Amino acid sequence: MSDLAQPDETGPRPMPSSQPVLLRALRWGLIVTAALIVIFAVIGFLVSEQRGLWGGVIGTVLGGLFLMMTVGSIAFANRFIERDFYITAFFGIVLGSWVFKFIVFIVAVVLLRDAAWLDTRVMFFGVIASVIASLALDVIVISTSRIPIISERTRP
Repeated sequence: MSDLAQPDETGPRPMPSSQPVLLRALRWGLIVTAALIVIFAVIGFLVSEQRGLWGGVIGTVLGGLFLMMTVGSIAFANRFIERDFYITAFFGIVLGSWVFKFIVFIVAVVLLRDAAWLDTRVMFFGVIASVIASLALDVIVISTSRIPIISERTRP
């Protein structure tokens, strides 16, 4: 076999080229989520005062947190790239974060569905706005990023 087909085990493995993109998406996700919290707190307060304010804040926090956990878990899992168990750790961390988000979402829905101090309609729209904003942000970050398709290992 040629040297190109075999990985170089003598040096440390470089961080995946997508890592800066993930960190950029995470950073912008925090900024957009913070802005949505303020916007939906105001909208919620105008719609149904204190109940709406809490609905807007909780909805946007939940939506933003859940969506940023995926990007954050991938970025965190990439830190294990130099370990022999990288693939196992990567999928364990990412899938574990998805299971955790699912459990937290179910618990939040059950605990908050009949809360008298909360406008669940405003909360619902806050979650939806966070999801749409996060998806749009991910498209913008990915489409404006430059990720090399040829790594150092495959160059002649």
